[in-house]
Amino acid sequence: MEIIFVVFQVILALTSLLLTLMILLHKGRGGGLSDMFGGGVTSNLGSSGVAERNLNRITVIVALVWVSSIVAIGLFTRFDVI
Repeated sequence: MEIIFVVFQVILALTSLLLTLMILLHKGRGGGLSDMFGGGVTSNLGSSGVAERNLNRITVIVALVWVSSIVAIGLFTRFDVI
C-alpha cells in the first residue's frame, strides 16, 4: 500500500507543476497582473479559438487529476492505510 501512496504523491507533484504551467499559458483577460507584466497588449497572433479551447480542456482535466490525488492522499492518511 505504501507504493500506491508514493505513486499518488508523485502524481500530485507532477500535476502541480503541470497545472501551474497550464494556467500561465492562458491568455490574460485584462485588468490584472497580466497587464502589469505586458499582457495588456492584445495580439491575435498567439493562438486561435480552437487552441484556446483545447488548452482549457486540458487544464480542467489536469485540475481534476490534481484534486483527485489530493483526496486520495487525504483518505490514505485519514484511515492510516500507509
